[in-house]
Amino acid sequence: MFQQRPTKPSLFFGLLQMTEVVFHAIVRSVRSKHNNALMALGTTIFQAVMFVVIFFAMFQILGVRGSAIRGDFLVYVMTGVFLFLTHTKAVSAVAGAEGPSSPMMQHAPMNTIVAILSAAIGSLYLQTLSLFIILFGYHVAFTPVVIEDPISAYAMMLLAWLTGSCVGLVLLIMKPWAPSLVGIFSTIYQRANMIASGKMFLANTLPSSMLVMFDWNPLFHCIDQVRGYTFKNYNPHFSSWEYALTVALVLLVIGLMGEFYTRRKVSLSWSARR
Repeated sequence: MFQQRPTKPSLFFGLLQMTEVVFHAIVRSVRSKHNNALMALGTTIFQAVMFVVIFFAMFQILGVRGSAIRGDFLVYVMTGVFLFLTHTKAVSAVAGAEGPSSPMMQHAPMNTIVAILSAAIGSLYLQTLSLFIILFGYHVAFTPVVIEDPISAYAMMLLAWLTGSCVGLVLLIMKPWAPSLVGIFSTIYQRANMIASGKMFLANTLPSSMLVMFDWNPLFHCIDQVRGYTFKNYNPHFSSWEYALTVALVLLVIGLMGEFYTRRKVSLSWSARR
């Protein structure tokens, strides 16, 4: 009753305080993958390398290497694998973020926005670090890596991460209402992107009858665009990064509206009933 209440901080200091909380939450999110942060990074790198090796071997066995783009074939495989992993990891990370009923929300600086941001940025941090380490190792040990427009290529990776985070946000707000259905849909979506992402072929080589089967997927547009920025001899005609950005912004607005509504309605008793 006689306790002096602190004055409300300014917008700048409030932003700094939230940034500090997000930073510590990101560290906690990364360390939650493994007790040792280096092991968490090593696991991410190993998974990316295994995906690249598997798809490289698949192209060799199927004999479709000659129909791929002119340029470094392994970089062609990496462009699809890295964006696919970045997208799917962002979906699973944000969809698995702590919700309003989590015990961590009992701590005053913590809130659901911080939990969502930390999960998304932590996923991007691991994927970006593994990308640079793998490309540096390939550049030093095997052959120089030449990327036509590296800044725009990385921007497409960020766009793939953003779309995955927005999809995960929509799944996160649906989880308290239908947890079983969300789990099934999340698994189906990530498995379907193994093919629907278009990482195994080029959009310019697809007939119009097959193009409509992949055109709905924003990740398909991101992967096709990043190959246009990576290779000098490829100019994507049937994909658009503006479409992927539009889908991401629409899902972001829906996700934030749903998160605000769900946060006001959710309670600890829901998990007991379900």
